[in-house]
Amino acid sequence: MSRRDRQRRRRRNRGSTLTRFFALGGVLVVCAVVVGALAIAGWVVNVAQSAPNLSTLKPLTPGSPSEVFAADGTSLGYIWSPDVHNAVAGSEIPQVLKQATVAIEDRRFYQHGALDYQGILRAAIKDAVGGGNSLQGASTLTMQLVDNLYLSQKLRSTRDLKYKIEQAKLAEQLAAEHSKSWILDGYLNVVPYGTVGNQEAYGVGAAAQMFFDKPVQKLSLPQAALLAGLPQAPSSYNPFSDSAAAKRRRGEVLHAMVVAGYITQAQANRANRAHLEIKHDNAYLFHKQPYVFDYIKQQVTKDLCPRTPTNCPALYEGLKIDTTIDLRKEALAQQAIANHASLLAAQGGPGSAAAGLASVDTSNGHILALANSSTYQQTTFDYASQAHRQPGSSFKTFALMTLIHDYHGDPSTTYYTSKLLAPGWLSVDPTWTVHTAELTYQGDINVTRATIISDNTVFAQMAADLGWAKLDDTAHAMGITSPLDGNPAEVIGGLRVGVTPLEMADAYSTLANGGIHIPTTIIDKVVFPDGSVRNFGNPPQTRVFPYDEAYEGTSVLKQVITSGTGTAANYGCPAAGKTGTANNLENAWFVGYTPRMATAVWVGYPQGNLPMADGFGGTLAAPIWHDYMQTASGGYCGDWTPPAQPFQGTAFFGHFSNAGPPVAPAAPAQTQTTGKAKTPSGGTGVGTGKTKSQYNNPALYSQPPQPGAGTTPTTGNTGTTGGASGTTTTH
Repeated sequence: MSRRDRQRRRRRNRGSTLTRFFALGGVLVVCAVVVGALAIAGWVVNVAQSAPNLSTLKPLTPGSPSEVFAADGTSLGYIWSPDVHNAVAGSEIPQVLKQATVAIEDRRFYQHGALDYQGILRAAIKDAVGGGNSLQGASTLTMQLVDNLYLSQKLRSTRDLKYKIEQAKLAEQLAAEHSKSWILDGYLNVVPYGTVGNQEAYGVGAAAQMFFDKPVQKLSLPQAALLAGLPQAPSSYNPFSDSAAAKRRRGEVLHAMVVAGYITQAQANRANRAHLEIKHDNAYLFHKQPYVFDYIKQQVTKDLCPRTPTNCPALYEGLKIDTTIDLRKEALAQQAIANHASLLAAQGGPGSAAAGLASVDTSNGHILALANSSTYQQTTFDYASQAHRQPGSSFKTFALMTLIHDYHGDPSTTYYTSKLLAPGWLSVDPTWTVHTAELTYQGDINVTRATIISDNTVFAQMAADLGWAKLDDTAHAMGITSPLDGNPAEVIGGLRVGVTPLEMADAYSTLANGGIHIPTTIIDKVVFPDGSVRNFGNPPQTRVFPYDEAYEGTSVLKQVITSGTGTAANYGCPAAGKTGTANNLENAWFVGYTPRMATAVWVGYPQGNLPMADGFGGTLAAPIWHDYMQTASGGYCGDWTPPAQPFQGTAFFGHFSNAGPPVAPAAPAQTQTTGKAKTPSGGTGVGTGKTKSQYNNPALYSQPPQPGAGTTPTTGNTGTTGGASGTTTTH
């Protein structure tokens, strides 16, 4: 073999060795790739298997404001919620909006399954070449629906491979169970479209209303294209914050629709030239009857979340709240107050006096009207349900019913002497002086007559005989919820906290309803998103007085209207009630009722307890009551049915009565260090000498424009302090 042949052979052998080496290396690489691929595939399978199945997950429905309705079905507005979701049926969503969404978000939506493998491959190649993150944008509408319906915000925020695997698995399951139409409608109902006025719009129903102030069914092509472009970047394309960016994005959507064959280029051009036509809508912020609306929200919160009223998630679940408010009666109440605006303005104080009215259906406790003389722009403080004020002589009704019920006393045969009660007449508070409003006295009169003319001195003596604790028990049983302290002056309205018109209407309704107390409610029922219903319109009923006793009390109070201090309330139909005038003419009341309605009217100054020029309940509050009840009754003029067995009371004999010798005169009460003293009849009295400012909590008044009660004691303030030195004048 020649040298050349040997060299050629060595080169051939060396090449063969290299070939074998590279071949072996290639095999090893392929094996490694295969092994790696198998490992990755195994990991993917393991992640997919460990991921939850669709059947085990509950859809994450976006929060939504709850809507409130009046008794006639009129919408009063929505309870504010940070999220607004208004689901609409697929048939109500315009086809042009569906086409725009498919064109810009998932053009091959109708050609691929749950996953778009072509789109994923294109995105992966683009990411590999350009180093981008297009893969994240390769989600189909089905995958995006899974995101919004089933995957938590925490999981979505990771956006890692594990998340994508779980998303893909759920998307496949969702696509297997539902049609393309269902998936598209679902997506359009839950995807976020951006923020308007600190509220996030979820779904096209809310978005159409919040961005264009119109229902989704009425969207035009330019508006549909604008909405379809928002989900990709709601903040960046928000037309209220960046109109130029929103318009560019709308153009992209219109171009995509042309490419997809949904519209022509000419249609796209016309739509591109259109203005954005956005209109800020306050449908989810505006409330009809805002005072009423606030009270509704307060009560529904207590009803649904009694343990956590300050944090009630149920309010943001899209409830339908049916209420008892009667918009006709509400308007009549406002008008009745407006009828006497000049009288309110002529009271000589800091501006016009204010008025509040509360009206209740006596048969079921339904609140019919809550009216104010002020506007919501002037103050958010609702006089009808929030103003705790001294009720004056309207509180005497509770003493009258204590006499009738607790002692079976006959108001017509129980007598007291109407006279000036000078200091020392009451041992538990020797400084307390009581006189009548007119400074005239009737001598020996029965309780019926004392009620008709509203004689303070008779009721002060009778309350001492009945027991102040018993009087408070009667008031609470009839419906008063504000705290009572057993003060001697409470019988003529000298309360530490005061009462609201709504409380007084509630309490008097007990008599109107024949002695049965039904707590007031403004919530009729609540309908939950799943269709379940909770009823609140039938509150529990409690019999406080037998019918004959309630009828007896009503018979006395009817005479207040026909011949007493409340004649200005008389509109010709059977009705009963009582005037109330607080000390120094600071608060004027009339509380009255018919068999169907109980209504309380308060008049006073919003700044606090300030004297009025003509602050008598019979001349200032009764005319408002008259105007409202005359129109609100709707022509009804019925009377109470007499009891089968009339009330058969007997004369009540107490320490101060003069109808006969007192029974077992009580030993002098001993004043305790707390300022309270017990009497044999079970009452309590105070003689603390507290000033007006101590008995009026400024926190109970509106801020602003109601800075609180006055802080300077005045002569004769006992009617408001309940036992301080001075004299009492109420009517």
